[in-house]
Amino acid sequence: MKKFLSLVLTLVMALSLVACGGSGSAGKATSGEKVIRIGVFEPQTGENGGGGIQEVYGIRYANKIYNTIKIGGEDYKVELYEVDNKSDKTEAVNAAQKLIAGKVSAILGSYGSGVSIAAGEYFKEAKIPAIGCSCTNPQVTNGNEYYFRTCLLDPFQGTVMSSYCKNHGYSKVAVITQLGDDYSEGLGGFFVKACEKNGIEVVAQEKFQTNEQDFKAILTNIKGKEPQFIFAPSSIATAPLILSQARELGITCQIGGGDTWENGTIIENAHGAAEGMVVTTFYEANPATATGEEAVFLKGNGNGETATGFSDYLVNVEKQPKDIPAVSALGYDAYLAAYKAIEAAQSTDGEAIRDALTKLTFTGVTGDISFNSDGDANKNAAYVKEVTDNKFVFKEIVKID
Repeated sequence: MKKFLSLVLTLVMALSLVACGGSGSAGKATSGEKVIRIGVFEPQTGENGGGGIQEVYGIRYANKIYNTIKIGGEDYKVELYEVDNKSDKTEAVNAAQKLIAGKVSAILGSYGSGVSIAAGEYFKEAKIPAIGCSCTNPQVTNGNEYYFRTCLLDPFQGTVMSSYCKNHGYSKVAVITQLGDDYSEGLGGFFVKACEKNGIEVVAQEKFQTNEQDFKAILTNIKGKEPQFIFAPSSIATAPLILSQARELGITCQIGGGDTWENGTIIENAHGAAEGMVVTTFYEANPATATGEEAVFLKGNGNGETATGFSDYLVNVEKQPKDIPAVSALGYDAYLAAYKAIEAAQSTDGEAIRDALTKLTFTGVTGDISFNSDGDANKNAAYVKEVTDNKFVFKEIVKID
């Protein structure tokens, strides 16, 4: 009987190993092909799930086009290993540990600076390079030689929005931020500092708790201060509530948000209150002038399967609207950065890929991509978009040297 049980356990273990054949950073799939894994560390549920899935779509599309890579003369299949960090800092640590245990060679994400900061030390300790798409808080890469990102940073975004206010004659502004949220408090704080330098008076700074639904008290306080502009960097879920309740109270000034607000669901859920809303963002799609990688992203690479471009990929494959969010383009570029670094390193080793990233230069969908000594993207321009007739319309480019 003992021999029989021993034989059963041996068979179970063997079958388990076969089932996990693609789990290594460089292993063999059940078909015998070699595989390299790229981890996807994104919120697909929770408060930031709407934005996270937009980044995932960009990553998946890039993987659809660039799905094999040659290392040492041998072909490897590039597989995505997606783990939902659920927009939560505790869950982010669990997701990070799961990705590390899954033996990924590189990690992409996350939408949301807080979860990126929470997981960063784990990636660093495991010596697995992570490439953020839109995690804009400076703390994400600060002191972490294994974290990179393809987006501009909150200090820059805050300066851009302040410059927008100055250029449009706004001399009195108010700020609304979410307590304990690294993105919201960070971006709001940088906006305030930039306004002080630009001679713009910040007449009110209000804060709200996570999962808050009623903003009428803080909006009433703000209304009494008579600002010409309200800056409210926060989540996709919070934005339509702030917009709707502000208009219900008779607040008529322009309201703005950061990159997270470039999402069609905000327009839909605000029921008309988003009209005139302004956002800072990372990318503006222009198929008429697109060349190189941007043309591949917007129009497809001509191989039939992806010939229709990313917008049709969303509609036909993911059943999403045709709008192309900037974070999807950043997700595509983050994947491309990992892919090109692996190719340059000719290795599946995290340290080698990390070293390759420090020297990497290429032109992606969102422009030229390279990283400074902190792992941040070398970028000096942001796009400003305004909601007009229920659509995001490009307004201007703001460059800061």
